[in-house]
Amino acid sequence: MTAAPRNRRSILAVPGSSWKMLQKAATLPADVVFIDMEDACSPLERTDETRQQVVRALTELEWVAPTREVRINDVTTHWCHRDLEVIAVGAREHLHGIVLPKVEDASHVHFVHHLLNQLEAEHGIPGRRCIEAQIETARGMVNVEAIAQASDRIETIVFGPGDYTASLGIVQLSVGAIDPLYPGDQWHYALSRILTAARAYGKQAIDGPFTQIRDLDAFREVATRSQRLGFDGKWAVHPDQIAILNEVYSPSREQFEKALALVEAYREATHGETRRGAVVHDGEMIDEASAKMANAIVTRGRAAGL
Repeated sequence: MTAAPRNRRSILAVPGSSWKMLQKAATLPADVVFIDMEDACSPLERTDETRQQVVRALTELEWVAPTREVRINDVTTHWCHRDLEVIAVGAREHLHGIVLPKVEDASHVHFVHHLLNQLEAEHGIPGRRCIEAQIETARGMVNVEAIAQASDRIETIVFGPGDYTASLGIVQLSVGAIDPLYPGDQWHYALSRILTAARAYGKQAIDGPFTQIRDLDAFREVATRSQRLGFDGKWAVHPDQIAILNEVYSPSREQFEKALALVEAYREATHGETRRGAVVHDGEMIDEASAKMANAIVTRGRAAGL
């Protein structure tokens, strides 16, 4: 198994305990599907029977999503080791990565990193599974910079608004919602800190779920906020949310073409016969920083198939 694709606009969560939902998820056009062994499964469902069902889904179903992962239980629980042992060994190269919830310090990542090393070596599993570290507590947020550099397996830092809300003692019942009485965006600090830590160490940043599945306008709003901040994508907990995410986290055709034109204009200015560090393009002064901004848009657009 080669490295998982880095295009992660839409990340669909599906409970590992429901075979019907797993079958449906396999047909949906998300960039990533992760099968949840944690919060979406009751404690009584976190069994070897469910784990084997997850393995069966990963190995037998035909998936539209190019990347498939599993969210295991966190390292402080008695389920974590068994989740990794059964699913990583059973699914082998059909598993791209592990979503690790409630990460509070680098030691949580170290545990999963070393256990994956041992399992992959012992069982001759080809490839190398990535880790997505989910920040869901005050302690995790305080340690996010250390978490982001805890393992070279880490590809993504994920915000978990539900448990984070509980950790901070915020009076709110809808996961990922914005309280209209708050004077601004109450998630801005958390998202900005996660994004900065992720980018500092070359990782992707993913926004967490929004559980008001019938309010697609509100979902689009919160997705647009994290996209404007610089996030790569967001979790979906319902199929209707996928198309919105694929749209919001991709540049428009107009943005893509303008970025291409800017990159080309700057390339000509810096590589032509008369080389300049800055040039006027489309009525605006552009320089190396402008080219970097445009290249970021071009990269996202190409990942989205533009």
